Amino acid sequence: MSEIYSNLKSLVESNKELKITNIELIHDNLILTCDRESLIQNIDTLKRNVEFKFRQLIDIIGIDYPQKDKRFEVVYLLLSHEKNFRISLKIHIDESEIVPTLTGIFPSANWQEREVFDMYGIKFADHPDLRRILTDYEFEGYPLRKDFPLTGHKEVRYSAEHQKVIYEPVKLAQDYRDFDFESPWEGSEYIKKEQDKADEKAK
Repeated sequence: MSEIYSNLKSLVESNKELKITNIELIHDNLILTCDRESLIQNIDTLKRNVEFKFRQLIDIIGIDYPQKDKRFEVVYLLLSHEKNFRISLKIHIDESEIVPTLTGIFPSANWQEREVFDMYGIKFADHPDLRRILTDYEFEGYPLRKDFPLTGHKEVRYSAEHQKVIYEPVKLAQDYRDFDFESPWEGSEYIKKEQDKADEKAK
């Protein structure tokens, strides 16, 4: 298998239509990187070129790196049934950049791009129906961003009074938790203290 992907790497490097900025071969995974501006040309070439025939878009993945200037990676996973190849093509963008849609090349990209938009807030230019697909339309924020709070911003519940689903700010009233980091096998002092209080009340 390593020889197959080494040969594929050579084909990619020698193809003059592809505008690739970086190529990595990691454990039989060929990972290409390109600029946002050359994405459409590269995807189109990988699909129609007889040396590649990547005619199935498996998935589109978003990755968030808040510490980087180009915060997001958008990764495209492609499959060639005829050649038995898999390949990854990724681009790096910041929050303000808009990615060109692939719906004109792969119609299946429609829902995949909507999912990336829903989870990360990454926008796709000329997408025919760019709206949320997994969360509610009134949902605030983007759940897979690293800075999204684990509890979210709002909670959803059914109100018997209003007879409909309502949104409310998240309320998590918690007592301060004091971690003593003692061994659970030896018992914890705070548990003993709570037990002593319970025993005194029982008397």
